[in-house]
Amino acid sequence: MSEQPAKPTASASPPGPALTEVEAHGVERIPDADRTATPLDLFRLAFGGANTFSTCVLGAFPILFGLSFWQGLAATALGVLAGALILCPMAVFGPVNGTNNAVSSSAHLGVHGRVVGSFLSLLTAVAFFSLSVWSSGDALVGGAHRLFGLERGDLSYVVAYALFAGLVLAVCVYGFRFMLFVNKIAVTSASVLFLLGAVAFAGDFDPSYAGVFTASADASTRSMFWPSFIGAALIVLSNPVSFGAFLGDWSRYIPAATPCRRVVGAAFLSQFATLLPFVFGLATASIVATKAPRYVDPAAPDFVGGLLAISPSWFFLPVCLLALIGGMSTGTTSLYGTGLDFSSVFPRLSRVQATLLVGVLSIAFIFVGRFGLDLVQSISTFATMIVTCTTPWMVVMTLGFWTRRGWYDPDALQVFNRRQRGGRYWFAHGWNWRGMTAWWVSALIGVLFTNIPGQFVGPLGDLAHGVDISLPLSLATAAVLFLALLWLFPEPRAAYGPEGARLVRTVEVPVPPITGPGAVADAPAPVPAGGAG
Repeated sequence: MSEQPAKPTASASPPGPALTEVEAHGVERIPDADRTATPLDLFRLAFGGANTFSTCVLGAFPILFGLSFWQGLAATALGVLAGALILCPMAVFGPVNGTNNAVSSSAHLGVHGRVVGSFLSLLTAVAFFSLSVWSSGDALVGGAHRLFGLERGDLSYVVAYALFAGLVLAVCVYGFRFMLFVNKIAVTSASVLFLLGAVAFAGDFDPSYAGVFTASADASTRSMFWPSFIGAALIVLSNPVSFGAFLGDWSRYIPAATPCRRVVGAAFLSQFATLLPFVFGLATASIVATKAPRYVDPAAPDFVGGLLAISPSWFFLPVCLLALIGGMSTGTTSLYGTGLDFSSVFPRLSRVQATLLVGVLSIAFIFVGRFGLDLVQSISTFATMIVTCTTPWMVVMTLGFWTRRGWYDPDALQVFNRRQRGGRYWFAHGWNWRGMTAWWVSALIGVLFTNIPGQFVGPLGDLAHGVDISLPLSLATAAVLFLALLWLFPEPRAAYGPEGARLVRTVEVPVPPITGPGAVADAPAPVPAGGAG
């Protein structure tokens, strides 16, 4: 049995690896000597990954759904704040365990159940990597058309997408430190460009933009207000929630001795700060709807084209820079973590090989989604799946951390990655059916009750008169069901630390020894006796 590692003492840190040195670490526990990141670095990565042009595209959705500017602002604020509150506890697993969140989930879903986190990270990476390439590629082609007369044909888009995706892949291959360098630049430069955009569009912006849900609208239109409002808020909320599977990829480089409140605070503030790109997208979309309404036609919306159409000529170059810098930031933060995690799911693949594989799959989806499917519906559907599938998983993880009092066995978390068996988190043949049941039942309920008008409607989505109640239902179901299962079917006492469990019961059962490649032959040492904490 591995005891929780002692907190590192203050000492001179050796110099870190060079910026262009390909990262060697996979999902194994990061050595204390290499954990030199800070909560500020976490803020830069999480905010940099969202302070982008693709977030502006998501910010335009309230207008595309017919809301007024003020209604859209309320939906945006609700989505950002709710998402930030759901997300921020997920930052603590990295410093505690020195590994990513999918590996940490072994403690609550089982050694094999941790693949759920890998699936969620893949779903998120494909969606947001694709969104970053789509939005940035469209902006670059559109800007080049306005500046240099470049033809806006399919070939131009194909070349732009391929080049941009290749740049993102290159950064992800080099790894964490190169990605951190890119995001340090992106946070400052993108913020300056957004503020410059506020100057560019200040004369055209009218906060009184009314949308379609006005007093003169017919009854059938007015009845769609709440479904549209909630649907817009959920799409906004998908942005912070999308970081849930990735926060541990970056926070694992933060020393274990760092106070949790600083790590959680950095994660929360990183999402609160995204109101900047969200409101930029919302405000410019309202201008597009007024001055160039054909670009917000529900049948074929084109926010990027509309933004370029209303931009003053001097702002074309900043738009292109914003698309390039921001898209690099979003693409790298989405793709890096998934490549990292899949190198453990498929042990024959190195981190670099897994990153390239996921990148190629994402690029295929980019071209299919852009040229073969409805782009807006593709984004909306993926955003819906991210919210409905990821939020219950995050609830299970957060409540699991609380009931365990933040105690984990880092060695037992690595059993799956080493192709071993047994340990504290083996449960039933590698599956903790309590956490797994709470997750899949809640996710299923979320899908069944989803109702995003014109985009995705679940089989039970109309039971609340068209209002989407999927998120509160799935959150409540995950919390109640997980705690109930922990109480009715107690977990082994060995899964909890010296202070025992909080709120839930435990049961004394033997811990199966860890066996397999590299395992120590001795059985685990006995754990302290005790019941519920």
